[in-house]
Amino acid sequence: MILKEYFVKAKQEKWAIGHFNFSTADQLKAIVEAAAELKSPVMVAVSEGEEKFIGLEQAVALVHLWQDLGYPIFLNADHHKTWESVSPCVEEGYDTVLIDASKLPFEENVILTKRVVEYARTIDVDMMVEGELGYLKGESEIEKKVEISPANYTKPEQAVDFVHRTGVDRLAIVFGNIHGIVTEQEEKLDIGHLKKIASVLPDTYLVLHGASGLKDEDIKSVIANGITNVHINTELRIAYHDALETELARPDESTTPHKFIQPAFDAAKALVKKKLELFGSVNRI
Repeated sequence: MILKEYFVKAKQEKWAIGHFNFSTADQLKAIVEAAAELKSPVMVAVSEGEEKFIGLEQAVALVHLWQDLGYPIFLNADHHKTWESVSPCVEEGYDTVLIDASKLPFEENVILTKRVVEYARTIDVDMMVEGELGYLKGESEIEKKVEISPANYTKPEQAVDFVHRTGVDRLAIVFGNIHGIVTEQEEKLDIGHLKKIASVLPDTYLVLHGASGLKDEDIKSVIANGITNVHINTELRIAYHDALETELARPDESTTPHKFIQPAFDAAKALVKKKLELFGSVNRI
């Protein structure tokens, strides 16, 4: 099945496709193995910064190797903000791209997003393109506080106009979510606002960015009310980092990479499994 078919299935059956970022080959392997063992389709992704580290062509090649082995994994260009950064991803074989022009004025966001959609269709008619609307604050790291108000939310009427004019398949929306994990405040999702957006965009796949740190019941609630794609990055980074830090602090001071990386790999894999089970995507292939 192609990615679009899994989204159709997820929307109809009310579960969500998990989306996890990677910047090293072992992180990618952890995600793929977790998804394979649970028989779950999964999206893997690199942001502009992650892509710069691992390499655009290298990311494609690594994912294609797993795909050639029969794994239903799909590579996304996550939060690519310019034509110059996203168009090479379309050309080099990414399965899908997110053109995030949300910080531009609305009309400029529409123009750039539409350009990416039209270009992607000339390369691969089945390539899915995601746009973003609303002000999604925060960074993919631990922060104390991130101020957010309803003024930052995606406006339902504007979302309808955006989707109609751009032709995007997926839309990343804001309804109280933030990037990263905050330690001195509680994230509060506005489920009522999500419902409003879902009601006016019944044929669009809605995406939750910034799911790291949210309560399990919140995740279940957003999936039940229209979210079909959930992004996890910060939690995965923390799991990997903390396990690696603990291992490197051990007195044996091992210098063998595959040995001291193993705990970080195991922690990342365990987290991905936990999230896929939460998203309801287990045994969907």
